[in-house]
Amino acid sequence: MKTRSGEVRGTVVDAVAVFKGIPFAAPPFGNHRLRPPQPVEPWSGVRDATAFGAAPPALPLPPEVAALIPDAGVVPGEDCLNLNIWTPKVGAVALPVMVWITGGFFEFGFGASYDGRRFARDGVVCVTFNYRAGAEGFLDLGDGLANVGLLDQVAALEWVRDNIATFGGDPGNVTVFGESAGAMSIATLLAMPRAQGLFRRAILQSGAANAVTPTAAAQRIARGLAARLGVPPTRDAIAAVPVERLLQAQEELKVDLEADRGRWGPEVAAGGLPWQPSVDGDVVPDRPIDRITAGAGAGIDLIVGTNVDEGRVSLVATGMADRIPVEAVTATAATFGLPADIAVAAYRAVHPDGGNGDLLAALQTDGFWRVPALRLADAHADAPAATYMYEFAWRSPAFGGLLGACHGLEIAFVFDTLDPSFRPMLGPALGDHPPQQLADAMHAAWVGFATSGDPGWPRYDLPRRATMRFDTTSEVVDDPRAAERELWDGVL
Repeated sequence: MKTRSGEVRGTVVDAVAVFKGIPFAAPPFGNHRLRPPQPVEPWSGVRDATAFGAAPPALPLPPEVAALIPDAGVVPGEDCLNLNIWTPKVGAVALPVMVWITGGFFEFGFGASYDGRRFARDGVVCVTFNYRAGAEGFLDLGDGLANVGLLDQVAALEWVRDNIATFGGDPGNVTVFGESAGAMSIATLLAMPRAQGLFRRAILQSGAANAVTPTAAAQRIARGLAARLGVPPTRDAIAAVPVERLLQAQEELKVDLEADRGRWGPEVAAGGLPWQPSVDGDVVPDRPIDRITAGAGAGIDLIVGTNVDEGRVSLVATGMADRIPVEAVTATAATFGLPADIAVAAYRAVHPDGGNGDLLAALQTDGFWRVPALRLADAHADAPAATYMYEFAWRSPAFGGLLGACHGLEIAFVFDTLDPSFRPMLGPALGDHPPQQLADAMHAAWVGFATSGDPGWPRYDLPRRATMRFDTTSEVVDDPRAAERELWDGVL
């Protein structure tokens, strides 16, 4: 297949053509390190595209996280800005295109962890890609070069615009979809002038338009990183530091953040994401939610949703759920800007049999995921384009059922990759017999939305707040958990 940079050769398996490791930007090292992505150097001959490319720099995952995320066998390397394509057709076919933006706390994320075969089976060209995370992608020194990880995402979408027709895709019918930091990235792209015109629809799974850091706080973090490295707070000085030492200092900084969250400001403290995008005034001109409220992204059809028990995965997987003091619950409520005593009492009334860990998980679910998703849906509800809302409610049987409908659990259902041969995301949490009918419903809704803009349930509006609840039996519910939602009025 021909791309603008050269020819590539993939493989065909079960009538699906797969192309892996295609570079969409030059290696972001040497003179390009910590700087915006640069064009690919064209190649001669036919480039092999049968194996996943290198991964961007990242620390080893914590064991409890690594156990839930499939290992694609890729290793970090310089030529890490690459993408993967699954397509049922090649040539002038003009199929809908779905581009997945991976999550990972803005600290890691690999396109190779996901398998797009089932989208291709159902007539969609599926693309996954890597982008720089951590300090490599989101260092803000106030020098006009912030958020290069977002610019990596823009570069990947520009590559899709310029090349996907060769692979059977319609560059005018692109849907971006992503989870967690990937969904937060999409919300930011909705509000970014440089991303305008690169996608027609968007699906935000467990992430919205709240995850940005004010410039001053982002630059405090950058100076803190430089201090740990023992170098001046300049891009050239930090770029000269070996990758392994930079990653180590990045982890040291995160430990410091956990120990003294108030030092970094409420936006960072609430989410614990020191490397989320920053409002730099250029790439990210203002808070995405403010720009969307003012009309940015008004022409983009949206699906926005969360999982019912987002906050349970970290508490249960680390064994902390039964060791949470009530002081941690009240402190979390205060961090989100809620009146602590009133909030704790309200959540205890909703969860009368729950312990402190259950209350903390519910607060974190609402404060970091659900309420921001509602704020985004509310801001977009009156736009010319459509807005749809969902929640994922199927409870994992793992850990004695304690995980619930946790963060990330929906991904394997969206991709329709429940079979262990797919190395499904959060595979151990799926149990022995995950419900295929739920995967059929979610996957079909995502395909339908990418194809026609209609996922199969009523649009979201403020009077009704219609929400598709995905479970073994899926149904539309109006304004779910209204009592908790009303508690957050005026907050976030």
